Amino acid sequence: MPLDETVFITGFPGFIAGRLLERLAREGGRFLLLVQSPFVDRAQIELERIARQTGNPLSHFRILEGDIAQPNLGMSQDDLAIASSQPTVIFHLAAIYDLAVTRDIAMQVNVVGTKNVNQFAQSLPNLRHYHYVSTCYVAGKRQGRILETELKHAAGFRNYYEESKYLAEVEVEALKSTLPITIHRPAVVCGDSKTGETAKYDGVYYLIHYVRKWPSVLKLFNIGNREVSLNLVPVDFVVDGIAALVRDPRAIGKTIQLADPDPLTTHELFNTIARCLKGSGSRITVPASIVQFSLMLPPSPRITDLPHHGVPYFFLKQTYDTLQASALLESHDLQCPPFSSYVHTIVDYAVAHPALQP
Repeated sequence: MPLDETVFITGFPGFIAGRLLERLAREGGRFLLLVQSPFVDRAQIELERIARQTGNPLSHFRILEGDIAQPNLGMSQDDLAIASSQPTVIFHLAAIYDLAVTRDIAMQVNVVGTKNVNQFAQSLPNLRHYHYVSTCYVAGKRQGRILETELKHAAGFRNYYEESKYLAEVEVEALKSTLPITIHRPAVVCGDSKTGETAKYDGVYYLIHYVRKWPSVLKLFNIGNREVSLNLVPVDFVVDGIAALVRDPRAIGKTIQLADPDPLTTHELFNTIARCLKGSGSRITVPASIVQFSLMLPPSPRITDLPHHGVPYFFLKQTYDTLQASALLESHDLQCPPFSSYVHTIVDYAVAHPALQP
């Protein structure tokens, strides 16, 4: 069914926002894109490519220069007038995605920025659906199974990224009674399951680069954990999942966790990657306490390429319930592919692209 709406998107030309825009534009529609001034030229180039790829005329895309952290989203009066009268759908993806972000920046962009987008959403006379992209890690230091229907907790957080995304989601959640909202919580996003393309090397790529860097070590020692899973989702599943619900009224009022319902343990991940690179897994499993202690030693990041702020996510005893997500996406013939089905694709991409373009 063609998309005959005006869609407002924040976070373009970011990796996920860009792929979401291309996915939506294939079905038609008009798009208003809030873009920070340093990225306007890059955004224009991306729009020209997306228009060619999708067949959606370039005139159907409009860049609105602005910033979610500013009042009125930093838009000029003319752009604000356009943005306030046309959109029927909002996708809010703009955020600081950095585990090492400082508190002031995290709060200004992720919390104040989301409050500003919320205020903008409330002003729209024809709003049909507001999609907010959060993260599974709003669960912070909670342990055990995390339900999609759960949010508020007092367990604390590992960093200001988690805390600020949690506080931002609290703000969006509070509006569910008055606005048509869907909250999307992706787990750890990795490359495209079909092409391997990715925008940055973090998450599972730390493990991939470690195995590549120390091939003789991996023959003997598995540094994974049999009790802890790293929940991975390829970016194409995340984008397809969000896009599938753009016109699904059943999603309104829901929070869905875009996560793997059957994630591998980090021990299984290590061996899966090792077999992909070298044809065999490891022989000895190093106790988790020793691995965690070693990874937090001062020289460890230089040896392993795993920064200290990334270490806790390989020892995180959380699982993410996907009951609501599965029920909604099943009717759209979507499910998260198992890591084993695309590990070769993302590993091959990492090998072929040792350095990513900024």
